[in-house]
Amino acid sequence: MVKIAPSILSADFSNLKNEIIALEKAGADMIHIDVMDGHYVPNLTFGPEIVRVIRSLTNLPLDVHLMVEKPETMIHWFTQAGADILTVHAEACKHLDATLNSIKEQGCKAGVSLNPATSENVLTYVLDKVDQVLVMSVNPGFGGQVFIPEQLQKIARIKSLIGNRNIQIEVDGGINPLTAAECVAAGADILVAGTSVFASKDYRKNIDALR
Repeated sequence: MVKIAPSILSADFSNLKNEIIALEKAGADMIHIDVMDGHYVPNLTFGPEIVRVIRSLTNLPLDVHLMVEKPETMIHWFTQAGADILTVHAEACKHLDATLNSIKEQGCKAGVSLNPATSENVLTYVLDKVDQVLVMSVNPGFGGQVFIPEQLQKIARIKSLIGNRNIQIEVDGGINPLTAAECVAAGADILVAGTSVFASKDYRKNIDALR
C-alpha cells in the first residue's frame, strides 16, 4: 500500500506539537520536512533544531528533504537531529556520490531528489547507494502548486531503472486524490502531501482519500 508523508510546510506552525501528534493519530506513515535555505529555492523554512523537536514528539520516520546549496556541509546537522531519511537534490551536489556516501556513513537512509527538468539518467551510477528517489512534480520552493503531468513518465522510467533494487519512489508536489492515483499507477511508493492533508482538520479522512 502507498505510504503518505504529510509535509509540515502546510501545518499550523503556532501549533506544531499538536499537528505532529494529530498526523500520527490520523495514520501518516512518515513526516516530511522541507528544509529550504533561501538560496537554492526562494524560501526559508526549517533548521536542525525543528527536526530535533519533531523527533521528540513522534516515532514516525522523519523524511528530511534538503532544498539547499552545498547540502554536504549540513548532513551531520540533520542526521544528529534525528532524520531517518535525508534527501539531497542531484542538481545541488557537486559530488553526488560522495554526498550519498556521507549520509550512509552517518547511519541515515539516503535519498536523491530530481527537479522537473532533471533527467533520471543522473541516477544511473549511484543507484546502489540510494534508498529513495524523490520526484519533484512541481518546481521546488512553495506549497500549493499544480502537478506537472510529464513527471508521470519520469516516475515510470525510474521504476524501470531501479529494477529489483530495494529503492522507494517518492513524489512531491500537487498531490491530491486524482494525481495520487496516477502517481501510484506509474510506480510511486510514497506520496508527499501538504495542502491536501491540511485542507481540513479531519486529517485521517484526507490521508485515507489519498491512499
